[in-house]
Amino acid sequence: MEVKRDTYLQQLIQRKDNGMIKVITGIRRCGKSFLLFHIYKRYLIENGVDADHIIEIALDGIENEELRDPKVCFQYIKDSIKDQKKYYVLLDEVQFMPRFEEVLNSLLRMNNIDIYVTGSNSKFLSSDIVTEFRGRGDEIRIYPLSFAEFYSVYDGDYDDAWDEYMTYGGLPQLVEFQNERQKAEYLKNIFTNVYLKDVIERNKIQNVDEIGILVDVLASSIGAPTNPSKISNTFTSERQMTYTNKTISNHIEYLAEAFLIAKANRYDIKGRKYIGANLKYYFTDLGLRNARLNFRQQEPTHIMENIVYNELKIRGYNVDVGIVDIFDKDKNGKRVRKQLEVDFVVNQVNQRYYIQVAYDMSSEEKQTQEFKSLRNIPDSFKKIVIVNGSKKPWRNDDGFVIMGMKYFLLESESLEY
Repeated sequence: MEVKRDTYLQQLIQRKDNGMIKVITGIRRCGKSFLLFHIYKRYLIENGVDADHIIEIALDGIENEELRDPKVCFQYIKDSIKDQKKYYVLLDEVQFMPRFEEVLNSLLRMNNIDIYVTGSNSKFLSSDIVTEFRGRGDEIRIYPLSFAEFYSVYDGDYDDAWDEYMTYGGLPQLVEFQNERQKAEYLKNIFTNVYLKDVIERNKIQNVDEIGILVDVLASSIGAPTNPSKISNTFTSERQMTYTNKTISNHIEYLAEAFLIAKANRYDIKGRKYIGANLKYYFTDLGLRNARLNFRQQEPTHIMENIVYNELKIRGYNVDVGIVDIFDKDKNGKRVRKQLEVDFVVNQVNQRYYIQVAYDMSSEEKQTQEFKSLRNIPDSFKKIVIVNGSKKPWRNDDGFVIMGMKYFLLESESLEY
């Protein structure tokens, strides 16, 4: 069953023949290879490119082991070019080839080549786009299936689809499985034997137990402010283990480089500055997070928040966690300073949105809690509350937009309501 990835296909089409190296990044198994070798290749052929002018190399395949040698790979591509017509070079999992930057820069000197590469680690790709490709790298970030993509091929109603997505996430392979046991075993297996193994081997981590427990800690605390010191103290007090702040920081960075997790910085809305401490971490795919915890911690509020974060990133927004300082009275009537949180501060060019995510807004107390931080923001950018369910958007007396999760996820322009 093929899932349309039209958003990413359009990004590739827009960059076709632009003289730059198109670098497709994202977590392993999110569909990068299928996008490039099937969806985009089919587009090229349908639009007049001869099949023999498309050079495909999957560097993670044993059949192409010899092509991981940079000189051999460069010569192979060079020998495959027989005329002056445009050739399209598609390299999959390019981080398997040492000195790949030199190979790609050398290929760029040939006028009739358009280059596309995929990779599953930002340390080898995102940073090198700036430093090694001399401004000629163009990154396209791919994510697991959005809910809209998942729902487009789901055989059932919205509520069932939503429950399944919250539990098993959006890795494309899952749409082929027929039962829950298959899905659960697949996620558990690839987390340990693909994702975590890849991080451990790539970064030469000696104490495997430490990073395994760290993953569990981060999985248990999605959407909760944390920092390496707090995690280190947890290891000391609860597990009688020494796990230094520096090592924790490095291991978190390794997980982020592999696109397993993403961090949201805290932003002081009134002070207009970033606050370094207590970041929030979200999992790129919730199915992997849930599988890591053996599907035990299914807190709908935090899972909803993680899904909203991922959807905003898929749509190309910059996403931070907002902090609003206010003065309030304590139970003794004394004036005290408090910090209120805005789940997400969302930016794109000159546009900004403030978003709260609330699973349950049925009580007046809960509404007061969710609205309080929004009411204390001193600007007029749109303020949105996303609630569980299918509620269509409406504006309350404060001018805040209230919308159901279904509308937010299935309407690509939902923030423009």
